[in-house]
Amino acid sequence: MPGLATLDQAGFVLFSLLIAWFCWRQASVSAVPDDTGLRVRNLLITTHVPWAQIVSVRFGQGRPWVQLDLADGDTLAVMGVQRADGQRADQEARRLATLVARRTATSRDD
Repeated sequence: MPGLATLDQAGFVLFSLLIAWFCWRQASVSAVPDDTGLRVRNLLITTHVPWAQIVSVRFGQGRPWVQLDLADGDTLAVMGVQRADGQRADQEARRLATLVARRTATSRDD
């Protein structure tokens, strides 16, 4: 790269790496169930939520992605299921809600 100072080149490389990391992270958002809970990987944070912590799954109008209501009153977005995916997103939201209902059911489900 003739004409660019070393600092400019380093900045260009660093900026390119940042863009590559962001694209990789965006492509890797997911919600993966296992025996103990649900691993939710969003853009910046990966969280493992035990099944007992998940109270409900919502995908109401105006929400860009599925939202989990947690037992401590908090909510967690699941960016791996996005409204932009249309019918597939609706199917995945229903599948996740069914999975949560099966994993959190008790003999006295109140």
